[in-house]
Amino acid sequence: MAGPVLLVALGCTSTLALGIATAHAQELNKPAETAPPIPPADMPKSATDELGFTADQLLYDNDRDVVTAQGNVVVTREGNLLRADMVTWDRASNRVVAKGDVSITNPNGDVAYGDTVEVTDTLKDGIVEGLLIVSERGDRIAADHGERRGAIFILRRAAYTPCPVVDNETGCPKEPTWQIKAANVVYDSEKELVRYSGARLEMFGVPLLPLPGLTHPVGNQSGSGFLVPNLGFVNGGLELAVPYYKSLAPNRDITVTPHVYSNAWPMLETRYRSFLGKGAYQIIGYGTHGRRSDPTNGLDTSKKAFRGYIDASGRYQIDSEWSVSGSLRRVTDRTFLNRYNINYDDRLRSTIAAERIGDRSYLSIAGWSFQTLRPGDPQGQVPVALPAIDYRLRLQDPWLGGIAQFQANSLAIVRPSGQDSQRAFVGAQWSLKRLTGLGQEVSLTGYARGDIYHSSDNLLTNTVSYRGDPGWQTRGIAAVAADMRWPFIGAFMGGTQHIVPRVQLVAAPHLKNLSIPNEDSRSVDLEDSNLFALNRFPGYDRFEDSSRVTYGFDYRYDRPHFSMSATVGQSYRLNNRASILPDGTGLSERLSDFVGRVDLRYRGFVTLTHRFRLDKDNLAIRRNELDATVGSRATYGRVSYIRLNRNVTAGVEDLRDIEELRLGGRLAVARYWSVFGSTTVDLTGTDDDPTTTLDGYTPVRHRLGAAYQDDCINIEFTWQREYQTFGDARRGNSFLVRLAFRNLGI
Repeated sequence: MAGPVLLVALGCTSTLALGIATAHAQELNKPAETAPPIPPADMPKSATDELGFTADQLLYDNDRDVVTAQGNVVVTREGNLLRADMVTWDRASNRVVAKGDVSITNPNGDVAYGDTVEVTDTLKDGIVEGLLIVSERGDRIAADHGERRGAIFILRRAAYTPCPVVDNETGCPKEPTWQIKAANVVYDSEKELVRYSGARLEMFGVPLLPLPGLTHPVGNQSGSGFLVPNLGFVNGGLELAVPYYKSLAPNRDITVTPHVYSNAWPMLETRYRSFLGKGAYQIIGYGTHGRRSDPTNGLDTSKKAFRGYIDASGRYQIDSEWSVSGSLRRVTDRTFLNRYNINYDDRLRSTIAAERIGDRSYLSIAGWSFQTLRPGDPQGQVPVALPAIDYRLRLQDPWLGGIAQFQANSLAIVRPSGQDSQRAFVGAQWSLKRLTGLGQEVSLTGYARGDIYHSSDNLLTNTVSYRGDPGWQTRGIAAVAADMRWPFIGAFMGGTQHIVPRVQLVAAPHLKNLSIPNEDSRSVDLEDSNLFALNRFPGYDRFEDSSRVTYGFDYRYDRPHFSMSATVGQSYRLNNRASILPDGTGLSERLSDFVGRVDLRYRGFVTLTHRFRLDKDNLAIRRNELDATVGSRATYGRVSYIRLNRNVTAGVEDLRDIEELRLGGRLAVARYWSVFGSTTVDLTGTDDDPTTTLDGYTPVRHRLGAAYQDDCINIEFTWQREYQTFGDARRGNSFLVRLAFRNLGI
């Protein structure tokens, strides 16, 4: 089937496969034209229905009742606009014939171009030779012959593409990346829907496959039909996924995706989305039938069972202050997600929450539960928290001008086969900031809190320091702090530098920390982010009961296109009480380790962040963390490295030492082509963690691929290798091919 004619623009070497005539070459990449203002709705109908003419010259033939307009002709009626070099209006037959650079714009903003156009005087119905339709969103449909019936266009020997047909750099016509050619096309401009008969897909000028019965929306409208299939090789077998999308309503849709495997039973994936005006929710489900796998006991070959996963989330804004939200993530067995390449999470969290955010107050009533997917991790030891209530109120101090914040908090944690604990506290914090005459910024803070705890089955917690004493326990907390910063700012080497010495003094009495269960203050470590914190423990269950002085400085240097900032500091405990902070955290002795951070930025080309902790005795690196990105958006490289060499107290499972390297990058090899890759390597060995079974070089995952991406298509081929076996999720190679077409879901 021959398609619309090719055209060549003067001075350009490329050809355009979606065009009608040379006169339209410069129109193909224009947005839709804007019609003159439409008369207001309350204007008398006779005025709005009137056929209006503007032109350089108007000729009247009273004998034949014919009006002829020539030169920059504009004809308007009922929101429709026609432009042409010459227009003839036969008033007796109500026919309008336009010639020469003809365009018709409807009220929706769609523009139809043609060589010769014959329409009725309503400008809604007629016949066009050499038709080109440009929708308001930029989609294009070209045809040798077209007929318009109101909002419906019936086209013969037509082609459709949403891709640009003029090169933005050269201004020359170009062949679209992909297009659909068909014997017959029906375009409904009101519904923004295109239907084809005898269609086939062409990519890069090469016919690929027939598309019988194809229908799809244009612009931002959604339609129903098959989406782009995914083809891959995963876990030793072929996988084919063919999604089907159904638009249930303007605010609801569903996508059903059958997954077919060469080495496993088929799996069905369903995604449902709904928008509720003040909220939205989404439900994703996977289901299949097969043998479940236990990473510890091996594959159970005795019987098959249902295997599946659900991931649902939603949020609803009740009014300007109140909102409710929730999520549900559950899986039938620990290896399902890895086996079917869905994700690599090692735990799933489900939540429910109601929040109220006022001008000066905040209230959260929430709950959450976890499902562990880690091998050997008993589910009965995983906590369920319900309810978790937090209320905060912030008030202006009317006497000294400071800020006072009041807080009330409660939490109940239940474990089916472990320790249960409940807590409640009320607290208050007061803070005041002032500037001295010498430019020093002084901050004063006062904190007081009263706690009540209850716990049971404490001996089921393996780490002794986490247990606390069973039964009811109470604790009072008090602390005061004074913090001073003294900024020095000046010009330096063509830029501006900031040198800010800082010192903080904190006083707190001895507390009953170890008699309290520790649920949320376990992963403690000295970092630049908590160096000057009132409490270096995360959470509420542990509070640092030491009087100390912390000192350090912040530095920043800025010049055009370049900036550097740094923070470094150390703390000294003023009393000699035994610390509750474990060895290896950098805080267990009276003098802490040195901790700091350095950030570098150069244009948008270089970004580097280095976090470190140095042993106070021998300057050994206890924490070494580097994140760096070099390159542009098209070509870049990323490096992430972390090593924790803290000599942590044995038996504290939340503070194990690790070493890991991650590399990634993308290289643009042509205008639209790129190659990309990433790798993750676990470098942890017995020198880092004496309890580990790793040998110091354990590849985790490699990924390598190539991609083509322009403004209307994305093609990606990816190879991935897994180096770890987890139940029936076997180590090995995976291959995946993905295609995404703009406005087309085939």
